[in-house]
Amino acid sequence: LRLVAVLKAILEGEKAAVLKRDRHLPLSFHRRQEELKFSLGLQRLQHRVHEIQALRDSSAASPQLNMRDPQLKTEGKPPESELPTLILEATKELEVAKQQVLKRIQIWKRQQQLAGNGALFEENLAPLQKRCESLVEVYFQLHQQVMAASAELGAELLSRLLERFNEVLSSLVKR
Repeated sequence: LRLVAVLKAILEGEKAAVLKRDRHLPLSFHRRQEELKFSLGLQRLQHRVHEIQALRDSSAASPQLNMRDPQLKTEGKPPESELPTLILEATKELEVAKQQVLKRIQIWKRQQQLAGNGALFEENLAPLQKRCESLVEVYFQLHQQVMAASAELGAELLSRLLERFNEVLSSLVKR
């Protein structure tokens, strides 16, 4: 019985050590997953901005092409009807990326509060700063594309988009 008690104590000690060690693994895994999700969303957003620019460039060049060769016609939707849809999709993706950044900021704030009670706290703000800077950079690229396409969007859609852009930037700055 003594041998069983000693083995039981050893196994419980090992179990506690494994649980203590593995408790941090899911957190780092989730953090890495969150980083990958954000970077993928940001890349998708940058791709949308480039699509918008390419669509605007092709619509600006298409009248010249049609004058040279009247047999060349664009198939499918005209670029004018596709541009607002593409810009609205990019705006939605911008807002999703903003929510991810704000969520990460809130988590960082909570970890900072818990650090006052003795919890472990990673004070490195570089990843969070990089997220904010890359999001603001894409924000300004998208804003520039929207302003360049303002004539094609119409006054009502343009004002709604600018309002949404202002909300994105103000919420990032405030938090």
